[in-house]
Amino acid sequence: MANPTRYGIERVAYWLQRLTGLGLLAYLIGHIFETSTIVHGKVAWDKMLEFTQTPQGHIILTLVIGMCVFHTANGIRVMLGHGGIGVGKPGQPEYPYKAASLNYKQRLCIWVSIGLAALAMMYGASILFGD
Repeated sequence: MANPTRYGIERVAYWLQRLTGLGLLAYLIGHIFETSTIVHGKVAWDKMLEFTQTPQGHIILTLVIGMCVFHTANGIRVMLGHGGIGVGKPGQPEYPYKAASLNYKQRLCIWVSIGLAALAMMYGASILFGD
């Protein structure tokens, strides 16, 4: 079931959607914890910022940017597909049956979602790691 080569790009998008959702949930919880340290005073806040303003913290933020962009773009694709936009007309099932798969518009949208996430990650990394 988890083998992406068996089912193609649709299964990859399925797993990435779920993994990015869990990653964004983890980031949200961490962000709330980080932001709540301000109530403990300036010293606690500065200590937390030292922890997050490291190269490892910037890598995590770069990954969060990519997860956010992919999850949003792919979610929009899924919502439009559920609404019938971009899926085409159903065909008459005739023997030999072909496996029902996404059409080229849906596959293109998956690749565009991945590309947008990669571009956003590169831009975010250039801002975070730039001089």
